[in-house]
Amino acid sequence: MEFKDYYDILGVKPEASEAEIKTAYRKLARKYHPDKNKEAGAEEKFKAANEAQEVLLDAEKRRAYDQLRAGGYRGGEQFRPPPGWGQGQGQHFDFGEGGGDFSDFFESLFGRAAGGHGQQRGQPRARRGQDVQARVEIDLQTAFDGGRTRLSLHDGRGEERVLEVKIPAGIQPGQVIRLVGQGHPGGHGGPKGDLLLEVGIRDDARFKLEGHNVLHVLPVSPWEAALGATVPVPTLAGTVELRIPAGSQSGRKLRLKGRGMPGTHPGDQLVELSIRVPAAASDEQRAAYEALRVQFADYDPRH
Repeated sequence: MEFKDYYDILGVKPEASEAEIKTAYRKLARKYHPDKNKEAGAEEKFKAANEAQEVLLDAEKRRAYDQLRAGGYRGGEQFRPPPGWGQGQGQHFDFGEGGGDFSDFFESLFGRAAGGHGQQRGQPRARRGQDVQARVEIDLQTAFDGGRTRLSLHDGRGEERVLEVKIPAGIQPGQVIRLVGQGHPGGHGGPKGDLLLEVGIRDDARFKLEGHNVLHVLPVSPWEAALGATVPVPTLAGTVELRIPAGSQSGRKLRLKGRGMPGTHPGDQLVELSIRVPAAASDEQRAAYEALRVQFADYDPRH
C-alpha cells in the first residue's frame, strides 16, 4: 500500500494549527462533497480529506503519525507498518467523532481496534455518517452581535428542522459553522456526520457590508454641508454623533474607526454624505433660494 501524506492532502504545513487544519478541511469538503460535485475523482478527494482531518485533529493520532512520517516516508511511496505497530501503540487509538470510509493505510495504523470496542474479524465496521451541507441567511445585525439564534432548515424531503446555532460575532458571508452530529446517520452504529452551515447575510436597508467595513449613506441638508454640523448617525452598535466638516460635498466619505464588523482587527464604518435639497413650498422659501442665487452668482456646480 502507499503512504499517505495527510498534510499534503489538506494543503497545510506540518506545523499547521488546529484552526488552519479545520479551515483547509472545510474548504475541500465544500469543493468535493459528492452531493454537490459529480466530477470524476471528487468523492475520492472528499474521502481523503475526511481521513486526513480525522488523523490531524486527534492529538494522539497526529503525534504517532508525525513520528512515523519523521522516518522519511513520503506520499505515494510504498509503505508497510513498522514491526509491532498493531500490537503496540496502534491498539490504543480511538475514532472519537471520526470513523468512516477509511483507506487500508489508515486502518493499518489506527483502525484495528477502533476505539477499543472489540470489533471482531468479519463483523461490519462502524462507519461515520456523511456530512451535510446547507446554506442559511441571517440579518446583518445578527452577524454583528453574534450569540445564539434559532434557524429553520429544509431538507431534501421538504421537512423543516429548527436548530439553535451559535453565531460568532463578526461572521462574514461564506463562512461555515459546523454542527457536530447533525449530519447523516452512521452505518452499523457509527456516529452521525456533521452539518456544515454556509452563512449568507441578507441585504440591510441602512448598511452595506464591504468586507469588515460597513457603509451608511447619510442624508444632510445644504446648510449642514456648507457650514458644518454635528449630527446623529446610526451604527450597528447604536447611534453616535458625527462632525461634518464645513464645505463638504455629496459623496464625501467620513470614517468611524472601529465601528464596523467586530473581529481581531475590527472594521470601520464609512459614512457617505448625500446632500438633500428641500423643495420651495412657499413664497418665503422661494425668496430664500433667490437670495442664495444672488449671493453665489459666480458659482457654477458643473465646473
